[in-house]
Amino acid sequence: MKWGQIFLVLCVAGLIAAITSVFVAPRVQSSIVARETPTLSTLAPVETSARRSAHLTLRDDGHYWGRALVNSRASIDFMIDTGASVVALTWRDAQKMGLNPRELDYRWDIRTAGGVVKGASVLIDSIRINQVHVRNVEAMVLPSDLDQSLLGMSFLRELYSYEFRGDRLIIRQ
Repeated sequence: MKWGQIFLVLCVAGLIAAITSVFVAPRVQSSIVARETPTLSTLAPVETSARRSAHLTLRDDGHYWGRALVNSRASIDFMIDTGASVVALTWRDAQKMGLNPRELDYRWDIRTAGGVVKGASVLIDSIRINQVHVRNVEAMVLPSDLDQSLLGMSFLRELYSYEFRGDRLIIRQ
């Protein structure tokens, strides 16, 4: 084979390669991308329902507070206390929600920051704060050593999440 023929074969091969890269390669590439790119029918379903939530505010005392409807009858202001194992009710708030605190059994030792006090175990039918509604919440009624009712972990752990954002506490169910 002569140098002229070799040169001609190389030119033809180069021309074929150029045509392939300009016309064929983009079609092959788009075919591959089309197979790998998810479409609406192949994507995993996205949760479309919004969770129920409530925004609780930080008061001047440095604590987050929420007003709740308890047992569908009593409006009670709760201080949020993530350090409390259960919801803690004052004597007065227990009366507001329909309990008779005089008839309760105060046999449980409750450890508080101020020491050990006696408490009575109760089950709250429901606590509702805005859209968030939790049923069957364990609580303790404290006869005298509590100034305000506390919304503790027996309520909070039933939530999907709670998040502190500046002067707000956002609870989601």
